Amino acid sequence: MKNVYLDNAATTRIREEVIRKMQGALADYYGNPSSTYGLGRTAKTAVETARKNIAKQLKAHPSEIIFTSGGTEADNMVLRSAVRDLGVETIITSKIEHHAVLHTSQALETEFGIALKYVDLDENGSPELSHLRELLQADDTKKLVSLMMVNNEIGNLLPLKEVAELCKANSALFHSDTVQAVGHYLLDVNEIPIDFMAASAHKFHGPKGVGFAFVRNNSGLKPMISGGGQERGLRAGTESVHNIVGLEEAFKIAYENLSDEQSYIEGLKKYFIDQLTEHIPGVFFNGFSKSLGKSTYTLVNIGLPVDDEKSKMLLFNLDMKGISCSKGSACQSGSDAGSHVLNEVLSKEEMKKTSLRFSFSSYNTTEELDYTINTLKQLIGI
Repeated sequence: MKNVYLDNAATTRIREEVIRKMQGALADYYGNPSSTYGLGRTAKTAVETARKNIAKQLKAHPSEIIFTSGGTEADNMVLRSAVRDLGVETIITSKIEHHAVLHTSQALETEFGIALKYVDLDENGSPELSHLRELLQADDTKKLVSLMMVNNEIGNLLPLKEVAELCKANSALFHSDTVQAVGHYLLDVNEIPIDFMAASAHKFHGPKGVGFAFVRNNSGLKPMISGGGQERGLRAGTESVHNIVGLEEAFKIAYENLSDEQSYIEGLKKYFIDQLTEHIPGVFFNGFSKSLGKSTYTLVNIGLPVDDEKSKMLLFNLDMKGISCSKGSACQSGSDAGSHVLNEVLSKEEMKKTSLRFSFSSYNTTEELDYTINTLKQLIGI
């Protein structure tokens, strides 16, 4: 049986170079980075070198990179601390954000009584910037806007710089969950007046369980996890040195190869779209996922002309054929509630169809895509 992995938006295959770096770190950097003797200093140097290299790529200051366990923790850190420490009274977000942002914002509404407002979406699921401006100017409360750069289900791209400038012009803080963007797009925090970002290593061929938050210097945030003074005092706990080293290596390789890999993966996406359109009558594309200009090059979300009975077993049958993909985000793929993103974007009639997310990496091939399309044709009776 073939093994075709097309769920790279959920997680990615770890690079061999990253594994080797992490193995070396596990063997050699076993001192506590907070210790003052040689082994501790060696581990500390590895952590700080990683911080500096990541900051350099983002045009940030090293003190603005805070290592976390991943994107969810980074989102929570920013949103919760902004309300608790910075006096944010209104959070503006959208109904198609990752649950790390949505559920945290809803919890803050309950716990702290903040105002939670949702920006309108256009018919393709992109935030209406004219409505965002209205929300920003509606009252004098201190506001934080949280909108993701790349939607993890339909791939829509946010005009990050335009939104950041709009927030700055209206004295609002701006946070973006850039988990699907870091490692796949160039980002320059000198050019983009963004206050906070979240990233996760396993989305760009690094290890799970590690990521970082970009926190603009002098933000005023205070620690969400108290204890020692690690991570500039914002995140207590002994640093996971081998994971941080793995994050750094994956980050470095991603940006060294960015142009070539982006071109290759864009070719895969275009090929997949063309072949689906040719071979599966009635297929449709959710959000802007068919457009390479308005959607990320790494994924496509499709609707299939499948009846209810075949729909229930489609994902299972694809898995039995060795094909890994998703009906929604990986965080909710086992839920019967359906995709909260597609519920907001699709019509009632479209929601009756089966939607699947396919997401690509440089490890995929056109031969794998041909096999996937032929398998889909068999399973849906074409």
